[in-house]
Formats: sequence, C-alpha cells, structure tokens
Amino acid sequence: MSVSSTTTREVSGRHTGRSGRRRSAAARARHVWFWVFVGPFLLGLVVFVYVPIGWSLFLSFFNAHNTVTPTDFVGLQNYANMLGDPAFRRSLWTFVLFAVFIVPTTFALALGLAVLVHRTARAKAFFRSVFFLPTACSYVVAALVWKMSIFSGVRFGLANTILGWVGMDPIAWLSVPDPPWYWVVIVTVRLWLQIGFYLVLFLAGLQRISPSLYEAAALDGAVGWKAFRHITLPQLRTTSTAVLLLLLVNAFQAFDEFYNLLSSTGQYPPYARPPLVYLYYKALGQGQDFGNGSAGAMILTLLIAGFALLQGRLTGIGRREAD
Repeated sequence: MSVSSTTTREVSGRHTGRSGRRRSAAARARHVWFWVFVGPFLLGLVVFVYVPIGWSLFLSFFNAHNTVTPTDFVGLQNYANMLGDPAFRRSLWTFVLFAVFIVPTTFALALGLAVLVHRTARAKAFFRSVFFLPTACSYVVAALVWKMSIFSGVRFGLANTILGWVGMDPIAWLSVPDPPWYWVVIVTVRLWLQIGFYLVLFLAGLQRISPSLYEAAALDGAVGWKAFRHITLPQLRTTSTAVLLLLLVNAFQAFDEFYNLLSSTGQYPPYARPPLVYLYYKALGQGQDFGNGSAGAMILTLLIAGFALLQGRLTGIGRREAD
C-alpha cells in the first residue's frame, strides 16, 4: 500500500508540475501577445503625444524664434506675453462664443434624437447608422462642402437657392461685415459632423435603463415629459457629464472649420479666430515664434484641465459614494 501511495503521489506531482508549467507558458504567451498588440499603440502615444507635449513645455520657457533648439532661457516671460496679448484673449472669447452655441445645441439635439431612435420599433439600426455616418467624414472635407456648395455665397449655392424660392436676396455667408452669418456656417457644419457620435453615446446610456422603471412610473401617472425628467435624465447623469466634457474639449480644439471656412477671406472677423487657429499662425506664421506659441498651448491645456476638474466637482463624478 505504501508503494502504491508513493507511486500515486509521484504521478500526481508530475501531473501537477506539467499543469503548472503549461499555465506558466500560457501566461507568458498572453503577456507577449499583449505587448505585440499594445506596444505599437503605446509607442505611437509616447512619440506623437507625450514627447511633443514635453518638448512644447520645454520651448515655452525659451526665446524660440525660427528654431526648436533654443538656448535663450526667458522663464515665464512667454506666458506673460501671451496673457497680455489682446489677440490671444480674443481667441479665448471666440471659444466662449463657440461653446455657447455648440455645446447646448449639440447636447439637446443628440439627446432628443437618441430618445426618438431608442423608442423606434423598426429600423433602429438603420437610423443609428444614418446619424452616425457623418462622424466618418473629415472636418476638412465637410468644411469645403459647406463652403463651396451649401453656403457658397453665390445665388447658385444651396442655401441661397432656398432663400430665392421664398423671395429673399442671396447672402454672402462668409463675408467679414456684419451681420456675422459665418457663425451659421461654422455651427451647422460642426453639428452635422458630431451629433451622430454623441447620439450613440446617449443610446448606450438609454439601453442601460431598466424598462421596469418606466412601467412603475406609468402606474403612478408619470409618462411623457414627467418620465423623461424624473427617470431618463437622472439615469443618464454619468453619460451626460461625459458628453458635456467631450463637447467642451472639442470646442477648445476647434480648428478645421474655422481655418478652412474663413482663411480664404484674407482676414478673420472679430471673435472668429479660436485659440488653435491663433496659435497656428503664431507658431507657424512668418515669425515662427515657437516659444510664445508653446506657452499659449500650455495655457490652453491648463484651461481645458481646469474646465474638466470644475465640471467633475460640480457634477460629483469621481466622488466616492457615502456608505
């Protein structure tokens, strides 16, 4: 019996050892394949994001005209120059105006369309795809279509053709003088491009709401607007916060539509040059002032981070729930 028990333990030990080696080999294989797939993206993130951010921070403390390897250290002077520059401050006000137009409008339209698509009994996938499709379009291409076909400023443009049908005169949509019709062009192209993306985010949030909540509310007479106000909106709190944050960050990063729609006019109207367009001309214009341009980029980064932290504080996202 003892020999048999010993043999059994030896066989069991060998089997356990082989199983352990197989598990160890499988774990190593998963580790290797993890880095095979993630490594290129991580390398690209470091090379194309973190290194430029670090180098921009470095340049912001130097007098860097026409060079990216400066030696003249100026400390915080570039930051003082940018904060004292009226053109830079006007570019920040342009962001404020743009955000006032685009953030609530996109939020309301995306949420309203998401609710309608979510309640659609048929062809839900079709409508979801149709609204999301413009997201795949380039901002540059969309801006050129808006500029050359829809709001071209001539009587053959689509917008002016429609105005002609109702007896109105053509409008020079992208002209500099008042009234500022160019805001209609800029806001509509941004709405067309981004509503579908946020609609999908809201749809994902709506699908997580239990139908039993609406059924219980209906028994108490809470239907329609009451159900939307007391059930849908509270249940979409986290999604709404994420959408608002993304909308604010994207408004800060507005560049393509402003540059492609207004650069051909030869001059930017007042409060129509957002921060990124201003910094583009500052750093890559005739002066190639990389020092001041980098300082402006750092100020813009801090503003975006400040808005994100403020929104998180106001909405309570990230705050630990009380036991």
